[in-house]
Amino acid sequence: MAKQAGKGVEEFRPYVTRSIPVGANIVCADNSGAKILEIINVPRHKTRVSRLPAAAVGDFCNVVVKKGPAELRKQVYGAVIIRQKYAVRRLNGVRVCFEDNAAVLITPEGETKGTDIKGPVAAEASEKWPRVANLASMVV
Repeated sequence: MAKQAGKGVEEFRPYVTRSIPVGANIVCADNSGAKILEIINVPRHKTRVSRLPAAAVGDFCNVVVKKGPAELRKQVYGAVIIRQKYAVRRLNGVRVCFEDNAAVLITPEGETKGTDIKGPVAAEASEKWPRVANLASMVV
């Protein structure tokens, strides 16, 4: 498995519908202090003209903290999407969906900013991001 600097493990990933567009406000599921994140960019995402770039479970994206402590707000951070409301179809035919769209903040080195993750983490995200899998209390 090839590893890019801070971008997760590159390997086979079945198709997951990208359902969280740029501009979406999502929940921050770690204990870094941030509460609400806004997606501002999805790097390495190709799309059609005039279509908003979107992210799915396991994707890296750039976010801005909209609600949280003053030292975190109005700054750009990296984040990994760990849950999405839209159903994810797995290879065994099961469809999994969550109650909310959520992400965890990531440092430029690929480490998680918080030390704990609240709620479940999708298996697609934990396979691609081993550091997220270590902190997850429950992988679904």
